[in-house]
Amino acid sequence: MMLYNFFHLNLAYSSIEEEQRPEVIQKCYWPLLHLIEDLQIAAGVEATVYTLESIAVIDHKWLEKLKELIDRGLIEFVGSGYAQIIGPVVPAKVNEANLYLGNKGYEKLLGIRPKTALINEQAYSSGLVGLYQNAGYEAIIMEWNNPAHIHPEWPDALQYYPQYAQGISDCQLPLIWNNSVAFQKFQRYVHGDMELEEYLDYLERHFKHPMLCLYGNDVEIFDFRPGRYHTEAVLSKESEWPRIHRLFGMLKGDERIKLVKPGAVLSLLDEVQAGHILSLQAAEQPIPVKKQAKYNITRWAVTGRDDLGINTDCWSIYESLVKSGNNNDEDWRELCYLWSSDFRTHITEKRWQAYRIRLQDFKQRTAGNIDAANNESLQAEGKSKEVPLESVAVTREGRYLNISNRQLKVKLDCKRGLTINGLWLQGSKGPFLCGTIPHGFYNDIAVDFDWYTGHTVIECLGKPKITDLNPIEPEIEYLGEDICIHGIIPAAEGSIRKSMRISSQDPAISLDYQFNLGKMPAGSFRLAHITFNPLAFDPDSLFYRTCNGAHQPETFFLGDKEFDHGDPVSFLVSANSCAGMTEGWIEVGDAGRVLRIEVDKTVAALVGLVSYRKINGSYLLRLSFSAGEWDETRRFSDIVLDGFKVKMKLKIITNDQLPK
Repeated sequence: MMLYNFFHLNLAYSSIEEEQRPEVIQKCYWPLLHLIEDLQIAAGVEATVYTLESIAVIDHKWLEKLKELIDRGLIEFVGSGYAQIIGPVVPAKVNEANLYLGNKGYEKLLGIRPKTALINEQAYSSGLVGLYQNAGYEAIIMEWNNPAHIHPEWPDALQYYPQYAQGISDCQLPLIWNNSVAFQKFQRYVHGDMELEEYLDYLERHFKHPMLCLYGNDVEIFDFRPGRYHTEAVLSKESEWPRIHRLFGMLKGDERIKLVKPGAVLSLLDEVQAGHILSLQAAEQPIPVKKQAKYNITRWAVTGRDDLGINTDCWSIYESLVKSGNNNDEDWRELCYLWSSDFRTHITEKRWQAYRIRLQDFKQRTAGNIDAANNESLQAEGKSKEVPLESVAVTREGRYLNISNRQLKVKLDCKRGLTINGLWLQGSKGPFLCGTIPHGFYNDIAVDFDWYTGHTVIECLGKPKITDLNPIEPEIEYLGEDICIHGIIPAAEGSIRKSMRISSQDPAISLDYQFNLGKMPAGSFRLAHITFNPLAFDPDSLFYRTCNGAHQPETFFLGDKEFDHGDPVSFLVSANSCAGMTEGWIEVGDAGRVLRIEVDKTVAALVGLVSYRKINGSYLLRLSFSAGEWDETRRFSDIVLDGFKVKMKLKIITNDQLPK
């Protein structure tokens, strides 16, 4: 059996202070190299360029020793980019910059270009495959466990052979498996939570297979404790590295085992059970991530200290760099650094404050033009004008406001906070596309509620929901042949201002929200829910489509699946997945018609949550947008919802406009 490993080095580790970095190098990084050299074992070592640069400043001799062991063939260096960014939640151009700057840095510091790449935090999307391929990588490392969980049709034997990861279109890359259970078992043994005999019994069960990743995770947790959790294993007075030495010494002496570098397992690609082309993602989990379900992609998008705020700032910087045509490596390097994953989880107070200053300084230098545009509202776009009666009609029928122009017919519910009761293409005689599915529609008590469109729901721990489903008398404004509807909706703790512009040029509705609700409550914050009419869309061709870190979109057909990205994992984790929407849009529809929702991420970097379930021969399909979720990394003290804005657009795309 081939046993391979890679040790992940990260000096930007969220809960480690910068002044602790020399201690980490001494206690964690040097013992790793000594282990490899003393036992003459093959191993993988992975680090970002940022980590290598930081090590070089503190202890250049360590970097020289790493280069020596690479040159001697003991270490395969595994690449990941300039910074540890989460690919599926940042724009494609940032991912490209991160890989490009990573290659430049590896050549400068190590004199090599690594051929194998680690998917950062094992947060994967199929769109990333082509980006790694274009950057010169010949294989990727990705976790087995979560993709296998969402693909029960896969034979268990696939995990013991290298495979191919299917990218978008015909793009493919060889795939080397990591294994979360295996590396957690290794950690338990090293921390003294498992005896050596018990751990070896676990490994024995795999020895009949051709390969296994022995370890593929952090090295900063051996002889050091980052301080993320109160439940971390207690650090003993005795070093943990002798336990690791003992284990590798025994494995090296076992004739059944061959310790190899990660890339060596690609020699098995021609085996019968190897080389299958696999799609690792699925509609229910478009972005697989390593470890247990609490560790999902929302962790870096809308949880943390203030993920939404800092991601929005990063988007503003990004848009400014793109619009200005800025190709300065230093500016893109800074943006990659600011988008690093570790600022979005268990960041220490000291590092958080320093990061915020650095982020704002860079934003002020690069993104002032974006901020100015974001301060504009729909109401400020022009004054009311005379409207030709034959092209625009606005009528009131009790609680409902009916609006009609050249493109659309819209029915708004004034009793429910200007929710969209129905939306039609002008001239359509069919059912509305999205709107309110009324109580009793499904004839199933579990789902017989009013399912609205266009509203906000904030769920707080131990408190009633905050919504904007309250009565309102709207203000109507005519801007040429466009119609604007405004209203301030009272809500618990404050109010929500909602503005809609119904376009006469395109079948589209622009939506502006401004929230004045005080501090962000402890819970989930989801807005602009869209309920799709099951009478209007063909269930056999239903799909959603978006970009998750790449230029090209990924399409997820719903089929027989039932899932809800917004379902809680536990009492402490409010969502289980999301769509990255990294080009600022998501589409939901069927083979004939699609609703496209665009989000201005420079105003609020929302992510999409899709929900789909079949009910009594029909289905319930909903899309919402998250501005905040709850997990153990979440902090609320710095998040204020007074003046918080969101800018969106909902557009109908018909069959003749769909990509062929």
